[in-house]
Amino acid sequence: MSASQPLRRLLLWTTAAVALAGLSPAQGSTVITVGAYYFPPVAEVDADNQPLGLLGDLVTALEAVHDDLEINIFYTSPRRRYLDFEAGLYDVILFESADWGWSGRDVTMSRPILTDEEFYVALKKPGRDLSFFDDIGSRRLVAMSGYHYGFADLETDSQTLQAHFDIEFSDSHSRNLELIKADRPSVAEVAIISRSYLQRHLSEHPEDWRQLLISDKLDQRYQLRIIARRDGPASAGDMLELLAPLVHDGSYRMMVEKRGLQLPPGFLTGFDLP
Repeated sequence: MSASQPLRRLLLWTTAAVALAGLSPAQGSTVITVGAYYFPPVAEVDADNQPLGLLGDLVTALEAVHDDLEINIFYTSPRRRYLDFEAGLYDVILFESADWGWSGRDVTMSRPILTDEEFYVALKKPGRDLSFFDDIGSRRLVAMSGYHYGFADLETDSQTLQAHFDIEFSDSHSRNLELIKADRPSVAEVAIISRSYLQRHLSEHPEDWRQLLISDKLDQRYQLRIIARRDGPASAGDMLELLAPLVHDGSYRMMVEKRGLQLPPGFLTGFDLP
């Protein structure tokens, strides 16, 4: 390690601390309300409204490294998240694509901090191969309500989607996979599942490697950012500064990899404070 590296590390930590001090009132903590919905393994919320998944790991770590930071969780849904944001019920959402309905809103956005991708999943059957996924629009689909999908040009309105596709909606990836495994083609032939969720599911249920046919082409690849209210207690840039110590000590990378997720290309080598 060169002599300049410890000094640079100290400067990065100091800059993040100064940024937080600038956010905080003279007395008490900086309180930030973070929106969360069912998006495993990126984000989940338990019965006590406590965050799970990568979101839970990150909230715990941020509060640990910044003594005067308090993060509250507001549980929303994929479909309600925009209405709840506009109503001021939360200030920040930590893992969102800029393409998922945020254009034209009064927000600040960070650089991408996470990436993942989604595949088509069907039941393995004799004579069925990857060509089964060639014309997704002809298949009976099961998808998550309120999610954006590449095959549908990111449209989320259920009535519009049902007018163009044979599609059923669900609020659980687990249920969607069970429908596929149940071999009920009149209900569902193809589910759309993220790489990270599939990885977790197959590690917990290795027998499903023999049952599931997974496409070799993507529905979509997305890069997820921090999105924050422009007049809120912390901008997206402020949140990125708070994240900086966890990036530079390797903690954030370990959290991401533990969940089977990926950092965007060049994230670590190009990460600088705004």
